[in-house]
This record gives sequence, structure tokens and C-alpha cells, in this order.
Amino acid sequence: MSKQTRSYNAQKVIERMGKKLNRQIVGSLTACVHCGMCTDSCHYVLANPGDPTYAPAYKADQIRKIFKRHYDWTGRVLPWWVKAKSVHSDEDLETLKDTVFGKCTNCRRCTVNCPMGVDYATFNRMARGLLVSVGIMPEGVAVVSKDQWEIGNQMGVLKEDYLETLDWMSEELQDELKDETAVIPVDKEDADVVYSINPREAKYDPRTISDAAKIFHIAGENWTMPSEGWDMTNFGLFSGDDELGGAVARKLFDKVTELRGKKLVISECGHGYRSTRCEGQNWAGMDVDFVMESSVNTMLRYVKEGRIKVDKSRNTIPVTFHDSCNNARSCGLTEEPRELLNLVCENFTEMYPNRAENYCCTGGGGAMSMSEYTPRRLKSGKVKAEQLAATGAKIVVTSCHNCVDGLQDVIRHYKLDMKVTQLVNLVADALVIPEPVEVVAPTPAEVVAAVTAEVEKAVPVEADAGPDAGGSLAGYTILVTDDEPDFVVFASAILEDNGAKVLQAHSGEEAMEIARRETPDLMTLDLGMPGTSGSEVFEAMRNDPDLKSLPIFIITGQPELRKLIYERDVRKPEGYLDKPINEQGLLTNIRKVLNVSRT
Repeated sequence: MSKQTRSYNAQKVIERMGKKLNRQIVGSLTACVHCGMCTDSCHYVLANPGDPTYAPAYKADQIRKIFKRHYDWTGRVLPWWVKAKSVHSDEDLETLKDTVFGKCTNCRRCTVNCPMGVDYATFNRMARGLLVSVGIMPEGVAVVSKDQWEIGNQMGVLKEDYLETLDWMSEELQDELKDETAVIPVDKEDADVVYSINPREAKYDPRTISDAAKIFHIAGENWTMPSEGWDMTNFGLFSGDDELGGAVARKLFDKVTELRGKKLVISECGHGYRSTRCEGQNWAGMDVDFVMESSVNTMLRYVKEGRIKVDKSRNTIPVTFHDSCNNARSCGLTEEPRELLNLVCENFTEMYPNRAENYCCTGGGGAMSMSEYTPRRLKSGKVKAEQLAATGAKIVVTSCHNCVDGLQDVIRHYKLDMKVTQLVNLVADALVIPEPVEVVAPTPAEVVAAVTAEVEKAVPVEADAGPDAGGSLAGYTILVTDDEPDFVVFASAILEDNGAKVLQAHSGEEAMEIARRETPDLMTLDLGMPGTSGSEVFEAMRNDPDLKSLPIFIITGQPELRKLIYERDVRKPEGYLDKPINEQGLLTNIRKVLNVSRT
């Protein structure tokens, strides 16, 4: 068939291939030596012995032959020698669709087993994108892509439904913790953490949102969830549509920037983590000035820093761990989930193979949306089912919502006695909820008695010394630490008016630097500061040989954070006040800590 009789769609696919070629893709298209090392690495091959059309090299050749015929000189000169062929009709494209969408989950296991480094999944994704650009794709891919383009998330969750879910999750969390401050903040500006989720959580599994909120609250995190642009998943990774990938990534990045968030924490989702942290900036053509990390890293850090306490005896059922293809093979996130799992579970058993060699859950690459390939997908799941059953575990843990669905399908189909959960659920189950600190307000009689006793002990003051005259703070150097400029000015003025030399710090790091250099007599410390928190600064100073003797006076507007101070295995603070403060209260307490008598 000549070029003139080639279908419009076929011609467009050929032309657009040339625009998508880059060093990585061309290198993989030309490097294959057909050694067969990839064959036994593919779960489709293992579940379909005797069918060569599932072999990664064969599937790659269906794309490679087009590249050779139109873009590689060998195919133009010796097409018969290198088996270069073109596509001419829409039927040819439908056949290619069956290969690139229906016989591969883009798991990249063949890639890690290829001695030549051929990354089949990368140019298979390119081929998917070429077909999508001319409207040839599975129906499910078209529906999900449409929802993400038009509604802003891949499951079509409406904004009002999403916000309503967060609202009732907040109410349930308040009831559970008996704490009115335990809420899910929405669109809070200047938060240290902006938390993004998979739309599956809002639609089918809101418990993961509630569990994450509980962990953030107990950790005393300054966090928020966005009202829009909250979907960190990106179907552009699965469909090969770079334009969709860029639009979704920009929407999320722009929202974090609008809120002035310092860190984007990505809930447990393999392709969401990869597409947001590893690919999104490339598709969007933009750089971001905030940190991005998986919630697995966040939770692990909270445990290590003592911001949350966990009791692994609360999770005694035998568990195993499934590595998400995108987390493990594409992003190297393998050790952190295991470290966290061992902190919150008593009985963890590895499945084999694991980490980068683990088998796909069968639902990767958007396969869960392609119903026409479900029988084929479940047949290939035999490999995964055997791997799961061999562990003897009753729970399989995974850090990926897509894998949750894929594994549940396999467990149901092969009648395994297991269930699926995620790390956020296990951490929340193991969480030790601090007992509320009961603060008993003194009775009026007690207040009068205390004031009377103070007056009786005091040395008389001169008549013109003023209503708050007391022991002068002259000769004392006090470091005031708070991220609120107005508070620093207010407290400094009071202390300076009473003779103290005042130093000022607006962050924990700055406070430690000044304290080390100036050796003040006392430091006031706010707990709810961005960056290094006040509780972290407190513990660091208590453990620092040069700073551990410095008296520290806590002044905070977040009394719920005090448990982070008093539960630490270090000397307790010398003083504590809740905001708002007044002049008399501040001076009385500062004098008490410094043992300054009224004069």
C-alpha cells in the first residue's frame, strides 16, 4: 500500500513518532539483541507458556519495526534484513493497540533483566501516546482521561463531594480523639505540608484520609489539603499523553505554590509518586521550589524523631509486603517501607522475589480501567497469586492504591485467604494516642492566696515604680524565639522595659545559632514554628553539651503540642505559658525562672 493510500490515522502515528523520539527511546529501540533474557521476567509470558506474542522482545518489535522503516537508516536501505514494516490501516493500529495496552502493564521488570538496558516500557508508553493522539485506545482509558481533563481527577469526584468527605472525616476524627482541634485543614496558607491524595481515597477508601489526618494531628504537623488540584495521580503516565500529564502536574504544582506550601507529601500510590515527583516537572515544563516526598518517608520520619509513638504489638497478624512497580523499579523506594513496617508490625515476612524484582500486581499501567482485557489480566495473575500464597501471610501490605485494587482482584479470583492494606492504616492502628493533659484552673480563692503569699515575700517597692514594678532584669540576656514578628516585638519590648538585654530569633535554626554564640541566660521558645519545629529544637538543645544547661521557657499558641515536649526523654522546660500572654504573666514567670526577687 502506498503512502497515498495509507489511512489518515496511520500517517499521523508515523509522523508523530518522529517528534517523540529521544536519546532514551532511540537507544532502547536499537539496542535489543534478542537474547531472550527478558522473556521469563514477564508475568504474562509465565502465565501463557507457548504464546510468543507475550514475550517483551516480540512486543517491542511491533513498535521497533515502524521506527526502523521510517526513522532508522537500516530500515530504509535494507528493510527486509531488519524486518522493518509500516502501518497502513486503522486495523493495523487496532492490532498495535492490543499489544501495547492489552499485553503489558509497563511494569519494567523486563528492563531490569535486560543486559543491554532496553527500556521497553518507555517506548511502549510512547506507542500508547501515539495511538491515543488519533483516538485509538481502550474505552476505559478514554473515560478516565476525559474525567481528568474535565473534572480535574481521574475518578470524576466532584469538588463538593470531595469537600463533604473531608468534612465528615474531620467530624469522625474529632469524635474518635475527643479533640475539637483534630480537623482536616483545607486551603491553609503557609502550611509546612500540603497533602495530596489518590481520588480512589475520596471515592472508595476515605479511611486512608482519616488515618493520615490522625497521624498528622498527633505529630503536631502544620498541614493542609487543597480544595482543588488535589489529585496526585496522573493518567498521562498510563495513556502516554504528555499533554494530559503536563496539565495534571501543573494543576497540583500551581495549587501548592498558591498556598505557599513548603512540602508536598504524596499519599501511598506508586504511579502517583512517580508521575508527580519524578516525571511531572518534565511534562509540565516547569520547576518547583518546594520539596516532594512520599507519605511513607513522612511517617517514618515522625516515628524516628519521636513526633509519634507506635506500638507494634497492636499489629500481630502475619504480613508480607508487595513492592509497587513504580515505587520500587522506577523510583527506588524499597527500604523505607520495610523499615516502617518493622516498626509497626510484629510478624513481617518477605515475599520472593521482592524489591525491584517483584512481580506486578496485574493492575499496573492503567490495566484496571481496561475491562476488555480483564480475563487476560487475571490469567496472568496466577504468578502473583502463587507468590502471595507462598508467604503464608494473612495480610499483604502495599504502598499503592492501584496495587490494592489489583491485588484484591487476584486474591478474589484465586480464592486466597488474605486481605490487602496499606502502611498508613497499619501506622494509624499502631499509633499510641497521648493521654490529654488535664489543666485544672485555680479557683479565685487559690489565686488570691497565691498573690497574697507573693506580696508577703516581696520587698517593698518605691511608690513611683509603677504597677508592675518588680525585680529588675538588668544584667540578664534573654533570647526570644518565635516565627510571629508581632509577638517577638511585643515580648522584647516588655523585657527590655524591665532592664533585660533581648536577642531575637525567628526560627529554630537561628535560635540555636544565636544561643551558641551569645550564651543568653534564658530562651523563650515557640513550638509551632515552620521548618525545624520547636519540639525538635528543644530536644536538640537538651542533648547539646554546649546548650543543655540553658533555661528554656516554652510560649506557644498550640497547647496540643506540649505533649511533644513533656514526653521527650530529656530535662523538662523551666517554664511554660500558653498564648496569648500578658505583661504581668510574662514577667512573673520569667523572674521565677531566673530567680529574680522583686525589689
